[in-house]
Amino acid sequence: MTIALSVKINDGVVLATDSASTVMGPIAQAPGQPPGLGVINVYDNANKAFNLLKGCPIGAVTWGGGGIGNASTSSLVKDFRNLLRDGPAEYKLDRGNYTLEEVATKLRKFIYEDNYVAAFANVPANQKPPLGFIVAGYGATGGQRTKNADEYGVVIDQGNCGPPNLLRKSEESGIFWAGMGESLNRLILGFGTQLPAVLQQNLGVPVNQIPAAMQVIQQVLGAQLAISAMPLKDAIDLAEFLADTAVKFSKFSPGANVVGGPIEIAAISKHEGFKWVKRKFYFDRDLTPNEE
Repeated sequence: MTIALSVKINDGVVLATDSASTVMGPIAQAPGQPPGLGVINVYDNANKAFNLLKGCPIGAVTWGGGGIGNASTSSLVKDFRNLLRDGPAEYKLDRGNYTLEEVATKLRKFIYEDNYVAAFANVPANQKPPLGFIVAGYGATGGQRTKNADEYGVVIDQGNCGPPNLLRKSEESGIFWAGMGESLNRLILGFGTQLPAVLQQNLGVPVNQIPAAMQVIQQVLGAQLAISAMPLKDAIDLAEFLADTAVKFSKFSPGANVVGGPIEIAAISKHEGFKWVKRKFYFDRDLTPNEE
């Protein structure tokens, strides 16, 4: 479980995520009852943010399942990065001519078709773990980067994975988040995820009127935080604030802290490319100063 988000403005796109990794499994119930599914442990050092190809302005953040088979999602994405650099023609990326949609499509093929499908072939659809990615950055034509950044979503839900979804038009700005997003729903949209049910069950609003009601509520109560003209540094600060809000919300809410650990942030711009802003390391940088 996690929070993964992107903040897109005119000058680029910022990716941010927490580091919590939740292990689910059978836990003891009352005597005579079969074990139930619950949180066994939460680790705070998962890697969920990635530069997809060193030297290219493309990155990704992930949410949902922490691994496929015996491989962590982090290891799989690093395998994918190697394929973009040195793999066969179906994966190797032409650094001078590619689209972000192409990168997202290749990621979908590797994660879903090459790994996920076989690993969970015998698992019922409603028990297959969800897994998603935000793929963001710039494409290139003739060695020149595209004018605006793009964001694509790759989402596996109940064992199904459609084609990459463009999250917003290239010229548009905004915020996208996934994972444990209750706090950001309330902050940015102006309402919690249970509001439609409350309108119907507690206030008697007809089902066919709820979508229109939700649209009005969002228009009136929503907060416009990502402004197209804002400097990239302010977009970085906004992304950190949103990720930290999700972490603190999880910390003080009942139950396990399923969003937590160090926050990682990367900024991708047309001229500076992919740059880490905040990143955790499990080794002393002085010992391995040249490691990526």
